Amino acid sequence: MPDAAGHPERLFGRSAVLVFIAFALGYFSSAVVRAVIATLSPVLTHEFGLTAGDLGLLGGGFFLGFASTQLLLGAWLDRYGPRRVAVCFLAVAVLGCLAFPLSQNFAGLLASRVLLGVGVSACLMAPLTGFRRWYEPAHMLRANSWILMVGSLGMVAATLPVQWLLPLLGWRPLFWGMAALLLLAMVLIARFVPSPLPAPAGQVQPPAGYGAVWRSAAFRRLLPVAFFINGGLIALQTLWLGPWLTRVVGLTPLQAAGGLFSINVASLLAFSVWGLVMPGLTRRGWTVERLLRLGLPLMLTVLAINLALGSHAGWPAWALFIVLASVVSLAQPALGMTFEPALAGRALSAYNLACFLGIFVIQWGIGLMIDGLQAMGWSPTASFQGALGLYGCCALAAFLHYRRSSADNQLS
Repeated sequence: MPDAAGHPERLFGRSAVLVFIAFALGYFSSAVVRAVIATLSPVLTHEFGLTAGDLGLLGGGFFLGFASTQLLLGAWLDRYGPRRVAVCFLAVAVLGCLAFPLSQNFAGLLASRVLLGVGVSACLMAPLTGFRRWYEPAHMLRANSWILMVGSLGMVAATLPVQWLLPLLGWRPLFWGMAALLLLAMVLIARFVPSPLPAPAGQVQPPAGYGAVWRSAAFRRLLPVAFFINGGLIALQTLWLGPWLTRVVGLTPLQAAGGLFSINVASLLAFSVWGLVMPGLTRRGWTVERLLRLGLPLMLTVLAINLALGSHAGWPAWALFIVLASVVSLAQPALGMTFEPALAGRALSAYNLACFLGIFVIQWGIGLMIDGLQAMGWSPTASFQGALGLYGCCALAAFLHYRRSSADNQLS
């Protein structure tokens, strides 16, 4: 039913909650399969003889598959709607989830991870596009933060719970269970998510393609942030913090899984708090622009301190980094609000493309640099510090580019 402003697609009450739950299960499942490689890295390294570069490519391959769909995904979301697109993509994810445990070598693992990345690539963009259409602006920011909180819950589930189940089930049956959850998400989305309404007769449609998105000064301003800061945050959280805890700090795999569990709980709580406070902060004049300008320098400072601490930077230090970095999650929905709803899918997916290309490049690049520095005689600790230090320099450059940009395209 229309709201007071005449928006015919607005959802309220039970309908809005059911839509959120359906999408939340899909995003929870995608977060588990995305982050589980960090927990399984010791097992996969031992069973398949993986190097750090192999591990980085395996983690990054998921995000390469994810990124490869984003431009088509955005156009399809705007044209066909979140429901139809999400169901079709999740069917591919189920196939990838079934193929991964059947792999017998690294090539099979990598191909399955790429397929999985393709399949779950709509699990966040579909709800974000839908929230832009169906929820009021203040509620949209809350729903965006809470869907990310659900993703953090999935990342929590990919740590200690997975580590506890490994001796009982082995790693392969875990993926069969995840395939079942993805299938259930498909059913719920098909049942509860509304189809898009036809455009009113005579309404001028936005031009096809991404021209309006690429020409946006606000979008170009955020590209380095998406690639290096947002992408780098996920690259570390979903892969390299696990090896840091085992190879630099010296924890056992079980202890490292416990550390990742705590880090991801901290991330979950951060997104939960953002969801609770953003409507109030917005009313009080705390724009996303202001929050990014305050939060990102703090994040970069903590990253530098953690690298200087080396083996003394355990999970609490990295949990603080993740909590401060969570402010960057506000940039994407704020960017989406600068575009009209009919362009939202393309704008959000173009941002996501930059983000996930960044994850792939950073995740693989860190692994290659660690291998290269160790080949030059650097210790494991120094190799990790050098690789992550270069990443930190790139993230700082991205923030400085953001700060130098015109005040005319600030985020609200």
